[in-house]
Amino acid sequence: MSLLSRLRHAALTRHARHLSTAAPPSSMDKTRTAIALLKSEKDPSKILEICKSASLTPESHLDRIAFSVAINRLRDDNHYDFIRQFLDDLFASRPDLKTQRFASHAIILYGQAGMPDHAVRTFERCHELGIPRNVKTLNALLLACIFSRNYKEVNRVFLEFPKIYGIQPDLETYNYVIKAFSEAGTTSSAYSVLAEMERKNVKPDANTFGHLLTGFYTEMKFEDVGKVTNLMDKHGFQPGLSTYNIRIKSLCKLRRSSEAKALLDGMLSRGMKPNAVTFCHLIHGFCKEGNLDEAKNMFKNMVNRGFKPDANCYFTLVYFLSKGGEFESALQFAKESIEKNWVPNFGTMKLLVDGLVKASKVAEAREVIGQMKEKFSANQDQWNEVEAGLPQ
Repeated sequence: MSLLSRLRHAALTRHARHLSTAAPPSSMDKTRTAIALLKSEKDPSKILEICKSASLTPESHLDRIAFSVAINRLRDDNHYDFIRQFLDDLFASRPDLKTQRFASHAIILYGQAGMPDHAVRTFERCHELGIPRNVKTLNALLLACIFSRNYKEVNRVFLEFPKIYGIQPDLETYNYVIKAFSEAGTTSSAYSVLAEMERKNVKPDANTFGHLLTGFYTEMKFEDVGKVTNLMDKHGFQPGLSTYNIRIKSLCKLRRSSEAKALLDGMLSRGMKPNAVTFCHLIHGFCKEGNLDEAKNMFKNMVNRGFKPDANCYFTLVYFLSKGGEFESALQFAKESIEKNWVPNFGTMKLLVDGLVKASKVAEAREVIGQMKEKFSANQDQWNEVEAGLPQ
């Protein structure tokens, strides 16, 4: 059966589950099937054929996911020539893709693949393809260079391309450049970008200040953090939840979770509502610092406020509580997580099982192993080995 036939057959089968008569598969059915095939396919030629058979388009969010999965598969196995061939062939064979939207998406995909030189080449080829080189394609190129972690190229493109191609940068352009400086550990360079924004009457937004705060916190330049908050006041910008979450996350990463909690307290006193993300940052921060009681208090506070913890929140608690010798608490969080079909990885659960055995809770350890074997057939042999080593 050809790949195209496989796509049609699988999409029809999926569609038939919902309808009593077999109707033609929708484009979404074909894309879902393509994504499933791409995730398990290793042959680069077949990966390209799957994408072509599905007739993907960047107009659809699901199709963009399929493009991304395909590029990741090819990149992970170093099939860079196939990536170039794939995207070049699409421009050549699909007139419907000779659009600014697909050009921008192709540029970003090259960045995702770690091929910034091809991202630049695609931007430069836009004119011959009849696609305008404008601020949208420029911003796509900046984002591609950020994905590639080629921050020098971000700076070069920003300084040279607007002049060469007569493009006026917009807020997104400036934000990408500031983000690049932040990630490169040279956040102070962003002050000149802010000055240009002011000259061009481009007002900063939450993303602008968020990138600045993230960068200065990472570099531990707390005086500059203060300058950013002053800039926010100057521009009449009232920090919202996203800004507070950035500051809280940054402080927790620096093992200053108590200061992050003080920010949360400040939010609450101003009548601002946090969200589950706020609490998850704090839980992770306190866990990393070994303050497990405070982490558990944060979890309780979050639930009491009606917020739902996510899978990573549970995994964090199970891992750090097990590491800290609090096996009963770890077991309780593990059970809650598994009930929600969120199963921590083998390493985390083995840490818990080993701890339960040391605490003479062998029956509980066996129960956990039984659940793991049921949930993860791929790890059966490993769990059988662990189970065989348990005290009788």
